[in-house]
Amino acid sequence: MPQVLGFRELGRMDYEPVWHAMQRFTNERGTSAPDEIWLVEHPPVFTQGQAGKAEHLLLPGDIPVVQVDRGGQVTYHGPGQLVAYLLLDVRKLGFGVRDLVNRMEACLIELLASYGVSAVAKPDAPGVYVDGAKIASLGLRIRHGCSFHGLALNVDMDLAPFRRINPCGYAGLAMTQLSDHATPIKFAEVSARLRAQLVKHLDYAEQTTLTGGID
Repeated sequence: MPQVLGFRELGRMDYEPVWHAMQRFTNERGTSAPDEIWLVEHPPVFTQGQAGKAEHLLLPGDIPVVQVDRGGQVTYHGPGQLVAYLLLDVRKLGFGVRDLVNRMEACLIELLASYGVSAVAKPDAPGVYVDGAKIASLGLRIRHGCSFHGLALNVDMDLAPFRRINPCGYAGLAMTQLSDHATPIKFAEVSARLRAQLVKHLDYAEQTTLTGGID
């Protein structure tokens, strides 16, 4: 079992600098580099995955669209959404892609259960759902046996921009958020619970907070 999983708390940062830093981290890490998870909120942005189709961008309007190198279709990031980027050596951990996705979904389901919210995963549509509405999205890229990108949990945000797209390529997919099902919600507490669940489901023994920037 790996010992200590490091987390970087990035606060609120624009999407593209974080994305490029993820790419650099993954490209430059050696076999002995420790895994990291980055926790962040983004200003409003649509990201279009490698399989993304233009017809799923309905009315982006004034919200920027970034074409990215993760799997999946279009999604939205914005304030009040907790994003976790999983920078893991999956070969060393012994995880296949499906196994990693299952662990991420289980982590989110248990986190939501801790707030009394019953959530499920769907085998044909990665993510986590509450009463049929999507509360968390997943998207990954594996390069040289290492993962980047990750998950996004809707905590307490403006969901209206999701109506400008077909979320994850599904027309009319309803979106929801934790604050619609449990109150009061403290973002920092949700983040702390997510950290604990990631440590558990990624088979780490403990966690630490990493200091310093990502440039």
